[in-house]
Amino acid sequence: MKLVKRGSANFEKLVNRNSHFRKRVTESVKKILDNVRLNGDEAILKYTRKFDKIKIKPKDIRVTECETSGAYQNIKPEIVTTIKAVMDNVDRFYRREIRKSWKTKTKDGVVLGKKITPIDSVGVYVPSGTVPLVSSVYMTVMPARIAGVKKIVLVSPPNEYGSINPYILVVANLLEVDEIYKAGGAQAIGALAFGTRTIPKVDKIVGPGNVYVTEAKRQVFGYCDIDMLAGPSEVVILANNYADSEYVKVDLRAQAEHHRGFAVLVTPSKRLVRAVKREVDKGFIVLTKNINEAIEVTNLLAPEHLQIMVKNPKNVVKKIRNAGAIFIGPYTPVSVGDYIAGPSHVLPTGGTARFFSGLGVEDFVKSSHIISYTKKALEEVKDSISKLATIEGLPKHMDSVNARFK
Repeated sequence: MKLVKRGSANFEKLVNRNSHFRKRVTESVKKILDNVRLNGDEAILKYTRKFDKIKIKPKDIRVTECETSGAYQNIKPEIVTTIKAVMDNVDRFYRREIRKSWKTKTKDGVVLGKKITPIDSVGVYVPSGTVPLVSSVYMTVMPARIAGVKKIVLVSPPNEYGSINPYILVVANLLEVDEIYKAGGAQAIGALAFGTRTIPKVDKIVGPGNVYVTEAKRQVFGYCDIDMLAGPSEVVILANNYADSEYVKVDLRAQAEHHRGFAVLVTPSKRLVRAVKREVDKGFIVLTKNINEAIEVTNLLAPEHLQIMVKNPKNVVKKIRNAGAIFIGPYTPVSVGDYIAGPSHVLPTGGTARFFSGLGVEDFVKSSHIISYTKKALEEVKDSISKLATIEGLPKHMDSVNARFK
């Protein structure tokens, strides 16, 4: 691991790790999206041949019930039992997040409030490269389902046999995903954003993906909503002398399993630095003067996953402002959150935990303000409206109020 000093150029690169775009990727994605918008299914099939090395027919883009049923034959029954147990954990966590509409009424009869409405349709992108990201299915679909989304569509790249990984199909089926399509990459994002003859346009796109998928989500934002622009997976371990160095080592190595995984140890412990630096190849170490500086550094890094391994973690947690998910204590590795704890593992990366949150039920609802005035209440505020309308040079705004009192 590489030792980095706070305030150095290398430290600033760690903090600003998400502040660049690759021109080549941006241009390539724009061409793909333009093609999908103009040519729909034809473009999807073209890019499936080009990138996934598989030729499928238009009628085969949508996964059939027969294909889904057949997927159960390819996995062990105990896997279904495990997935159902995990789904219960996710369900219990997100039931607490359900938002309700509300109204309040004053003595003058003014009614104010908010109407909470689920988004109509959501598209879920599930990568399936060398290994299927099965956990991404329930970590994205369940918050949407609990929020009350009416239509959930899933897209995933087809494998060499022209089908979608059976584990993905089974989990999607258990969650009653409405439609599943064989499409991957930037072209799948374009299909969800613009709609094709086969794949429906949706109101929001969620789910992780590679740099092309992420860039496509950035470019279609506005045609529809997106969850976030997620980059490579990352972990920051904030630890001191109390931490077991073996736990720290294996957790840093686990992050290296991710493509371009970002791993940082932040610690005031020279003993821990010596133990880890010798035996972990990838990642960075920031040695701080004390635990308070370690907390400051962590907040600057704003990591996706933050593990806290200190004697009194509660005192440290209170001072953490920027982190996607916080894992407390020696027996809470990131793997717990990745798979079974309950909260979604779709989290802000690249320092965006400064202003983004992990995926939740609130991401799948929208609110409408409720406003209702009586004639008496309107009369009491019309002078204030007049003054503000005059300042802004909008006299007809005041005319619409005065018309009610002629």
